Amino acid sequence: MKRIQGFTMVEMMAVVAVITILALMAVPSYLDKIVRAQIEAALPLADIAKRPIAAIWAASQEMPVDNDAAGLPVAEKIVNNYVSAVTVADGVIHLTFGNRASKAIAGKVLSLRPAVVEGAPVVPIAWVCGSAEVPEKMTVMGHDRTDIEAGLLPLECRALKKGG
Repeated sequence: MKRIQGFTMVEMMAVVAVITILALMAVPSYLDKIVRAQIEAALPLADIAKRPIAAIWAASQEMPVDNDAAGLPVAEKIVNNYVSAVTVADGVIHLTFGNRASKAIAGKVLSLRPAVVEGAPVVPIAWVCGSAEVPEKMTVMGHDRTDIEAGLLPLECRALKKGG
């Protein structure tokens, strides 16, 4: 009797099922990584607004109320691959995601709030991204409008967990 060596159909199906389960477990974390990468790629666009805001603060100890007061173009003209608008409101920079951004963040906002040492305009502004903590001895200005799910934000934009 001649015996043929190889795998049975049941063994092959079991292997395919295990590989499928492992792949399905990996997909969500991979998609979250793509969204975080898009947010990180969008953050340098805020640098356009940071310099004029910092200059106005150093000169007058006040924050610009809007794009015009900061000497910037209208919000919809400051764009990149993932951002459809950059709005300044009371010194806060709001990045609105759109264009080629993932559906998970399209239409959502990430805020970068200025943190200052009041009465010391020579101290540079620290920028607080999303729900991140304010640096010690600094006062954060403006309102955070971030509405992106915390798990999708880069680490520097998340609040630190207390304890543990």
